[in-house]
Amino acid sequence: MKPMEIEQASMAIIEEELRVALPEDVKPIVKRVIHATADFSFAESMVFTPGAVEKLRALLSRSATVVTDTQMALAGISKPALSRLGCRGLCLMAEADVAREAQARGVTRATVCMERALALPGPKLLVCGNAPTFLDPLVSAGSLTDVGVIGVPVGFVHVTEAKEALLRTGLTCVVARGRRGGSNVAAAIVNALMYGMEGARP
Repeated sequence: MKPMEIEQASMAIIEEELRVALPEDVKPIVKRVIHATADFSFAESMVFTPGAVEKLRALLSRSATVVTDTQMALAGISKPALSRLGCRGLCLMAEADVAREAQARGVTRATVCMERALALPGPKLLVCGNAPTFLDPLVSAGSLTDVGVIGVPVGFVHVTEAKEALLRTGLTCVVARGRRGGSNVAAAIVNALMYGMEGARP
């Protein structure tokens, strides 16, 4: 089977086995996360703020910068789709001056990365699949415009708390409640958002 045929067959199986009723705009996003993880529990744990799919796609349609908290998440995001939509992908975690600033201030590199991401011009999609402290600056950032967030860090420490705090900010976001998540989940959400847009896939 060709790669696209395998994907189509997988999606058909997911559709058949899915037992949770989902809104039509949300369903393709959740299905792609299940496709990436083989974990149907995401159909119940994923939360979309009102109008999130439409609003996040609107950001992408305006050549948003997609900033991830890990190189792994960035690697999983479709570069051809980003290019077709006029977007760029960026991860600041490996930059030497980020590490120096984080050490000097006694904070995580992820925190510094988010602060720098928020200072970038133009629309931004901020994507967290691993480091919950990437989300922390959003809580105290005040009113933000042209910003959307994918908040799906995985783990045990400060993970559920960071996700719930993100939901309370009022920002447009997609969150996987609980401990589950990961860079592959984050990338799958971004890809699903893009693949549902005209011209993103050949």
